[in-house]
Amino acid sequence: MQPKNPLDWMLSEALDSLTRADRLRQQFGRQEACWEPPIDVLETEHELLILVALPGVNPDNVETVIHDGVLIISGQRTLPPELRNARIHRLELPQGRFERRIALPLGRYAISRFVMDGCVALRLAKS
Repeated sequence: MQPKNPLDWMLSEALDSLTRADRLRQQFGRQEACWEPPIDVLETEHELLILVALPGVNPDNVETVIHDGVLIISGQRTLPPELRNARIHRLELPQGRFERRIALPLGRYAISRFVMDGCVALRLAKS
């Protein structure tokens, strides 16, 4: 019986650890990969204004929910159907599911959406 090569053993252990970590992530974490869009958060006396960088995403397709004092912004960016068979030379804007969570100051809010300079803007009126 030959002694184990330390490099092979370390690689095998690392791969096993990654496999276990991925299994745990799937079991207890998010089920699908997603990305977080960049945001700006501004506050006035009467409202919070959140600008979410989502060029090309229809604001009507962006879901917004407040749960336990956290605003959850989610949705999906996909290539338009007419471009799905195109040859891609560069694709820098993230595609697929996105989600962003923002802790809110205590209070009650009424949410409205609009487009502002290529961003999906969320107006959270304080009540």
